[in-house]
Formats: sequence, structure tokens, C-alpha cells
Amino acid sequence: MENKDIIKALAALAQPNRLQIFRVLVVQGPAGMTPATLAGRLSVPAATLSFHLKELLHADLVSQERSGRNLIYRAQFDRMNAVLGFLTQNCCQGQPCLIETADICDC
Repeated sequence: MENKDIIKALAALAQPNRLQIFRVLVVQGPAGMTPATLAGRLSVPAATLSFHLKELLHADLVSQERSGRNLIYRAQFDRMNAVLGFLTQNCCQGQPCLIETADICDC
């Protein structure tokens, strides 16, 4: 990824509502969610949600697919992993990290 793509992704996630929306979509996994379900889960007005989803789409952090009359939004896991990979590319100056993944999250 280029620096401009990383900056765009991080800028999109630097807003509390967008970060929350993205995290809900990550938890939901490949099934994704409709805007109505997202709005209900997050108690966000539809117009506000639409604006934030547009920003996440622009940053290529979520995808949008039409299913009948519904739109389904999904986290773009490959993009998320690319951002994380960029941020940790030179972790510990190329030496093995001392922190185990299990120590920092319940993944």
C-alpha cells in the first residue's frame, strides 16, 4: 500500500462513529450488515450512518453489495490487514517481538 492509502484509511478510522461502525462490521464477519441493522445496533440516525459509511467506502475499508432491495456492508479484511501490516512492518527493528498476540487480545 502507498502512504496516501494508509493515511486515507487511518483518517477514516480517526472518527469515533466510523471506528465503531468498522469494528461492528469486523465482528460481523463476511455476512456483513444492512444499514438498517447497523443503525439499530449503534443507535445512529440513518443519514449520519450513510455519511460515515460513504467515508469508509472511500477509504476502501468496507465494501458495499446490493442484495435484492438491500445494501450489505462488509469490512474489507484484506485492506484492514494491509494497514496493520504497514504499521507493524518494521516492528522491533526486524527482531522477533517479545509480545505474543495472545497477550494483547483475546483473538
